[in-house]
Amino acid sequence: MLSTLAGAPLALAAPKRPNVIIMMADDMGYSDIGCYGGEIATPNLDRLAQKGVRFTHFYNTARCCPTRASLLTGLYAQQAGVGHMVDNPKPFPAYKGDLSPNAVTIAEAMKLSGYRTYMSGKWHVTPVTKSKHNWPKQRGFDKYYGIIHGAASFFDPVTLVRDNEYVEPEGKDYYFTDAIAKNACDYIKDNPSGDPFFMYVAFTSPHWPMHALEEDIAKYRGRYKDGWDVLRDERRARMTRMGLVDPKWALTPRDKTAPEWGSAPNKDWYQRRMEVYSAMVDRMDQNIGRIVRTLEEKKELDNTLILFLSDNGGCAEELGPRSQGRHIPAKTRDGREVRRGNIPELMPGGPDTYQSYGLPWANASNTPFRLYKHWVHEGGISTPLIAHWPARLKKPGSLNPEPGHLIDLMATTLDAGGAKYPAERQGLPITPLEGRSLVPCIEGKKRTPHDALYWEHEGNLAVREGNWKLVSRFPDKWELYDLKADRTEMNNLADAKPEVAKRLETKFSAWARKAGVVPWDQLQKTPRLPLE
Repeated sequence: MLSTLAGAPLALAAPKRPNVIIMMADDMGYSDIGCYGGEIATPNLDRLAQKGVRFTHFYNTARCCPTRASLLTGLYAQQAGVGHMVDNPKPFPAYKGDLSPNAVTIAEAMKLSGYRTYMSGKWHVTPVTKSKHNWPKQRGFDKYYGIIHGAASFFDPVTLVRDNEYVEPEGKDYYFTDAIAKNACDYIKDNPSGDPFFMYVAFTSPHWPMHALEEDIAKYRGRYKDGWDVLRDERRARMTRMGLVDPKWALTPRDKTAPEWGSAPNKDWYQRRMEVYSAMVDRMDQNIGRIVRTLEEKKELDNTLILFLSDNGGCAEELGPRSQGRHIPAKTRDGREVRRGNIPELMPGGPDTYQSYGLPWANASNTPFRLYKHWVHEGGISTPLIAHWPARLKKPGSLNPEPGHLIDLMATTLDAGGAKYPAERQGLPITPLEGRSLVPCIEGKKRTPHDALYWEHEGNLAVREGNWKLVSRFPDKWELYDLKADRTEMNNLADAKPEVAKRLETKFSAWARKAGVVPWDQLQKTPRLPLE
């Protein structure tokens, strides 16, 4: 249709290209948030789910650095140069621990298509050295606020950066989760009218240390008095009612290293750890609400694709009293000593503590699945994924069982924004994109499924083809599971279906060669590269 002005025909203005926001939690389990069966108050995420779509078979890579590298590039982490951790660089292309120059980030690709690009939160895809060559501003982001390192006190984060310069926390009431959201909101408010933007919001909540505000902790006081066994049963029942869990999938047994709640020592301390963890997730949700309201105020919400997920499963890591690292400050901002490690006589939550929530609660976070962050059984790699996009979503409140992976987020963002994946970066050829767009799924359509999905982290290996999953926990043998019948991985079919196991092992070996995977025992024996 044409309209006229002073006799001249004018085409109607093309619709504005959508904004895209990827939000990610850190070390949060599959069942922690309300819309995935959790008891933690997450009303803002729940509303996004009610008006969006929840993916039930979406996957991360089981660990912080590899997940972030894969999310940013649309490649498997090894192809992006971050097959392990940035502080453990090895002389192999897949394990340099530094984002590859042959990988392009979502921000770099979207800028080429005229998008503004912003980031707030945790970076963690390059070592913390004197060099800034792989900091966010150098990898396509117009503005950045957050930490370069992978962990930090929520009251006094180290490696805190604005754009390209280190900065100090502002204000005596500083809390990092709030600051991440505030800066994200500021970017939205300041974004020029009419310009589409891509934004990556990488929360560090609820990664250790267990730091939270007392007003949030108070909401959960006494909630966990019945312990992790009851909590796992409660969550599984809710997940079953929601359709997230098939009732025929058995609940995995309590981890054999976790005591039965009735015989657990230091119950007050254990409860407090989970209370603080829940408060951290709660506060993150409050801040997601701030971001959504800012979009509403600018009348941008309907035309914004929001994707929310977690970087790995619940974290079973226990922090000892000798825990070290630049992420742990010696003193609080007001001069008190920071007491490191999981000390039962010291209740976590305040800035003078530095604790984790521990294996038994991580076991509950990953209900009903096996294992944790680090491992590639379902508990380590399964993540919630909420997609909210009113302008394009066809079935609000729906569940989508399509298997997907972090590699799909680059393809999804490019597809949503009408952008192209570049062939080169700064004169270097780019590794071809591995992911496939989720936009058809968001629109209620079918997409061409992946032939297979792959994982390798610290010698833990997996390949998923359709409903079949071949998986091993280093240094154990391969296990084979039919995820349609048994997603909790309780019935190993490797001996009963040797032809399936062999086919998947052959596929994995071909992928491993392509991606540059190096056996974990060889990586461990290889000296680290020096950091600058």
